[in-house]
Amino acid sequence: MTATILQNPSENLTPKSYYTPEEYLAFEENSKFKHEYRNGEIVPMTGETTNHNEIAGNFYANLKTALKGQNYRVFFADVRLWIPRYRQYTYPDVIVIQGKPVYDGKGKTTVTNPFLIMEVLSKSTQDYDKGTKFDYYRSISELQEYILIDQYHIQKFTKNTDNNWVLRDIENPENIVNLESLKLQISLKDLYDNVDFNDSEDKD
Repeated sequence: MTATILQNPSENLTPKSYYTPEEYLAFEENSKFKHEYRNGEIVPMTGETTNHNEIAGNFYANLKTALKGQNYRVFFADVRLWIPRYRQYTYPDVIVIQGKPVYDGKGKTTVTNPFLIMEVLSKSTQDYDKGTKFDYYRSISELQEYILIDQYHIQKFTKNTDNNWVLRDIENPENIVNLESLKLQISLKDLYDNVDFNDSEDKD
């Protein structure tokens, strides 16, 4: 998801170089658009492309069906994640939680214990999602798998028994995505259903 530092997030929020988490949450509650919080900075998120939306929706729908009746919860886009070690609020495209959600604060809008995270990449976000953001995500002890998807390529990071992260690239269009942490598979045909590969909006 695209993000740039917001210099003046609101006429009702005094412009300054550092915002507290409380100021961010109060601002976000009344904002028409979503923002990330990055250790004192409020960062706006741009809108999704149709391909981005299709991929995220397909991933969510397949997991929601496959995990029905099991001890997992699957959440889509609008559920916020708090990463306390790095003081980050963000909105992953898809979150899977094993068991019950552990919430930040008194409400039920922000979770802290993802078991799996999936992000759809775009040209403007791929470096951040693969690098710094993954550093943040790895600080979450419950996280077992991190999936990065665009309309041409998939990368899957899985935490092994030694707590090391193992990368696998998936590029064969006849292949499947094997989600080892959940013991299930998603075919690339299902994942890319209705994705327009002729659309150049995410190409370099």
